[in-house]
Amino acid sequence: MNPDPTIHGFDSHYSGVQPLTLTAAMSDPNGHSSHMSHYSVPTIDPTIGQHLMPSPVDEYHVSADTVPPIAPTIAPTYDDIFPALPESESRGDTDNTVVNTGLQWNIQKMKVKSSNITQVFRVAPEERKYRELNSRFGEQAEQSKICADIMQKASAHIEMSISKDGTLTFLITGKEEAVQLAKRMISSELQTQASATLPIPKEHHRFILGKNGLKLSALEQNTGTKISIPRQNDSSELIKILGTKEAIDKAVHEIQLISNEMASRANERVSIPKIYHPFVCGPFNENLNAIMNETGAKVSVPPPSVNKEEISITGERDAVLMAKDKILRIFRDREKKCQTVSMEVRKSQHKYIIGPKGHTLNDIFKNTGVSVEMPSPDSNSETITLRGEQDKLGPALTVLYEKAHSEVDVEMEVPAWYHKYILGPKGTKFQEISQDFQKVNVSFVSSEDKIKMHGPVAEVDKAKEVIREVIREITSKIVVEELKVDSRYHRFIIGKNGVHIKHIREETGAQIHIPSEGNENVAASDVVRIEGSPQSVMKAKQELETMIKKMVEKENEVSKDLMIEQRFHRQIIGTKGENIKVIRERFNQVVIIFPEPNDKSDKVTIRGSRKDVDLCYKHMSQLNKELLTNHHRVEVPIFKQFHKFIIGKEGANIKKIRDETGTRIDLPAEGANSDVIVITGIKSNVEMARDRIQTIQNELEDVVQVDIIIPSKIHNYIIGAKGRQIRQIMDDCGGVLIRFPPEGSGSDKVSIRGPKDCVQKAKQQLIAISNEQQINNFSEELKIKPEHHRYLIGKNGANIKKVRDNTGARVFFPTGKEESPADRDSVIISGKKEEVTKAKALLEDMVRDLERVVEGEMKVDPKYHKHFVARRGAILKQIGDDFGGVTISFPRNAQRDSDRVVLKGAKECIESAKQRITEIIEDLDSQITIECVIEARYHRTLMGTRGTRVQAITQEHDVRIKFPERGTNGVAAEEDLVNGDYNGSTESVEQLEKTQRKSDIILITGKKENCESAQNALLALIPITIEVEVPFDLHRFIIGQKGREVRELMETYDVSISVPPPNASSDTISITGSKDNVYKAKKAVEERVIKIESDKQEKQAKSFAVSIRVNPIYHPKIIGKRGAIITKIRDKHKVQIQFPELRGRDGRSEEDKQDVITIIGYENDVNLAKEDILEI
Repeated sequence: MNPDPTIHGFDSHYSGVQPLTLTAAMSDPNGHSSHMSHYSVPTIDPTIGQHLMPSPVDEYHVSADTVPPIAPTIAPTYDDIFPALPESESRGDTDNTVVNTGLQWNIQKMKVKSSNITQVFRVAPEERKYRELNSRFGEQAEQSKICADIMQKASAHIEMSISKDGTLTFLITGKEEAVQLAKRMISSELQTQASATLPIPKEHHRFILGKNGLKLSALEQNTGTKISIPRQNDSSELIKILGTKEAIDKAVHEIQLISNEMASRANERVSIPKIYHPFVCGPFNENLNAIMNETGAKVSVPPPSVNKEEISITGERDAVLMAKDKILRIFRDREKKCQTVSMEVRKSQHKYIIGPKGHTLNDIFKNTGVSVEMPSPDSNSETITLRGEQDKLGPALTVLYEKAHSEVDVEMEVPAWYHKYILGPKGTKFQEISQDFQKVNVSFVSSEDKIKMHGPVAEVDKAKEVIREVIREITSKIVVEELKVDSRYHRFIIGKNGVHIKHIREETGAQIHIPSEGNENVAASDVVRIEGSPQSVMKAKQELETMIKKMVEKENEVSKDLMIEQRFHRQIIGTKGENIKVIRERFNQVVIIFPEPNDKSDKVTIRGSRKDVDLCYKHMSQLNKELLTNHHRVEVPIFKQFHKFIIGKEGANIKKIRDETGTRIDLPAEGANSDVIVITGIKSNVEMARDRIQTIQNELEDVVQVDIIIPSKIHNYIIGAKGRQIRQIMDDCGGVLIRFPPEGSGSDKVSIRGPKDCVQKAKQQLIAISNEQQINNFSEELKIKPEHHRYLIGKNGANIKKVRDNTGARVFFPTGKEESPADRDSVIISGKKEEVTKAKALLEDMVRDLERVVEGEMKVDPKYHKHFVARRGAILKQIGDDFGGVTISFPRNAQRDSDRVVLKGAKECIESAKQRITEIIEDLDSQITIECVIEARYHRTLMGTRGTRVQAITQEHDVRIKFPERGTNGVAAEEDLVNGDYNGSTESVEQLEKTQRKSDIILITGKKENCESAQNALLALIPITIEVEVPFDLHRFIIGQKGREVRELMETYDVSISVPPPNASSDTISITGSKDNVYKAKKAVEERVIKIESDKQEKQAKSFAVSIRVNPIYHPKIIGKRGAIITKIRDKHKVQIQFPELRGRDGRSEEDKQDVITIIGYENDVNLAKEDILEI
């Protein structure tokens, strides 16, 4: 910029501009007031064809307190000493100077035009903010830092240099928008700023602002200034401009141009009565358009719906006055000549007078010269007023009457079900009958049971008669019945996919209409309508009533479960189900379901109507009680050697007990290992029989019972797996009986019963085992917070393994499935007492260390932070869980450059966490990113449902996989074609193809070997299609019943199998999927084909048939008693043997075939069977 305070260059840009002298207060660097500098600013000469503003601008004031004093003498500039080379195009404004690169190439031959530009921007020494720092250290670094910051924010490249006279020169390269932004930022950061105030009339401010402030924003951007306009409620006319001196000059000039232009315009408002507005506008706005074309003024007439009389005229003053004169002449002429006449017309006919978009009204106006005034659509008035000259009102009235009565609206009450019959399939029937009244618009409104017609009177009458005739014809052929059905049964009547309703329609031929539940516009209805011939309607009605009756009965059906011991089931059912049959008949054929014998279930289900089920349930409950009472069952263990004494000689003792107690007594079979005698009967009798049997045993030998105390926690150990250890003890001790308390009772008492010596021996063994177990299996419980468990266990159990190795004790941690929260912090230590004590002390020391919280820190490069905090800090949470709940804090976004990471927790945990973080960083450093090119159309297949496939690959190979964003192709293509000279350019096409390939690139990040294996896994998932040769006649076997076989193949191998349609008669089947799966499926299909052909051959071989003639008198002998002989022959040779029927279809013997016996099977087997038969 020129250092001279006088602004130069206006004489070359503006003719008729006179310099206006303004003053600017200046100050020296020390803040003292300096002399007044004079600025020459252009003003518009009023004689150059420009209109002056109402308040002419005399001056604007510039205050540049920040501008340093200017030397009285000006040293030659670098540009003066070393003038620039000639430029290809001269520009007066240095802000827009384009540097000539000097390269002389043929621009027309370029295939791709660059969108980058390069501009030079200079800051004069007196306008530099930092020129006082010339002699100080660091100025260059300060300005370079500012430039670097601007480069980053504006996305433009900036090169800065300083000439000997102190001028800063900037070479800015980049997109045009970026270059302009960089220039503005350089001016703001490195150039001194001045301010100016400019008085502009208040009414012109809105034109400077523009719509939504867009014009002001553009002005600020183009001039590089900040412009402040007073608010609307502020009476000030001063506009403040902030920026560089040269930018302020440009802004002042632009604002003055806008103000001067607005000052030259005029605005007039003419009040014309509303009734004469149509004459001003004319038909189809012909008069209004003519006025605007002739005068050049803009005329705005309020629309009929707006109750305003003012007509606005804007434009050049002379044009406005001319347009106003023309409008007033029309008004005065019409006011003198016009008269009015009114007529009543039904409101419904008004629309025919108005016409589409008022076209009919304008036609009447144009043809008759009469204005028709219509009442508002919202009013109830039916009066229409005609305004015009006396001799024209008559013809206009006639035309108006014709238009009003040219068309009519008629409604016919016709039930909705008739509509479809009148219309016919796809409206074909109605199209035929409507040929005679094509000008009539007919609407079928089913929701209102109406048919609406609109059109000429004669044709509407004709349409009504035709429709009535069609309705009479429909009524004579079709009957309608309405059946009231609860809406909750509708879906059952329809059936799944409409199967039930479709069946009824096909069976009866009637049409059944069920109200739609999903239609919000139709009220919920219970009425089902049946249409059709009388016979079909009656039949359909009967079927529907039957179906509804069954549904009502089914709705009342209930089911109850009764628990009856399985041992009673056979007795309740009875021989061949006789007992249960009687119960069913008694209770109206209720369904009684017993479980299968193998189910070991006691549940009996009763199903039927509520009343019958309740009665049957009551009856069977009583029967169950009786069975329980009469079949009480007790097991009595008796030493095996005493069984013979309980039985007695020839069973005398046992028979006597049975007879006297009325019980059933079952002894174990001879040779069985069991010594339990089972007694069944009434409870009191069973107890009596048990006591008598036990008395016999006690009398035979001195049987005693001893109770000993053994801790319940070692009962299971003594019993052993599947009771093996306790059975061995009982066998070793003469078969004594040892009884443990029920599990979970908490009792420590164990009972031993048997001969005295045997009991003593068993007692000694049990006590010895108990003592040994208690010494070696001492256990103690330790309460430890669950969050410490993971660290105590360590990675892969390393920590707890050390404890076990050092102490020999076993430590059991909770599994996490404990119901009680109190059990989740319970750790059990088991082993010898001294081992348990030592392990407990070690664990307590470890816990104390964990609870001693310290703070540590480590350095982590900020580039890795994102990896650790991603997915809501999942990695940090995992590290915390693995290492005793240590807390890890990474810097927040405001401290992006910080590499300090803070860890809080136990000291050992912090060190372990640090080590883990270091391992992760090393792993990240070793990671690479490779590109896997797979066509974009396969990406969805590779990802799988909800990304399951790609997730499995990422987890298996420990990599990250990124698919390209959708829509990459379209965007890339657009961007490339923007810079191309023409779409057919070779380079553009190549660039487009290159960009398009980006949509095919999948990025895989991880360790090299993992990335490669993941890439192979992705490539293996690319679907391929192969064809398998399968004979056409075998396709139905591949498909299977209802597609079951082919569906099973597709699900098993995750492929798509395409079988050609039958009419193609093709011998190939296509299989599509991943390579491995496709070839597995191919193999399965080929194996299936081999099996089918093998089965086919097997069936064919097995169908060999031979017929032999044997005199019928021998047939009974061949068959044998109850078919014994013929069955033996069949089973022996695995063949089918068919004897002739005794009678033919006519009831007589078929004499020519009655001696023929047919044998079917394998040829060899058939011949052997034939020989056996012939031998007989």
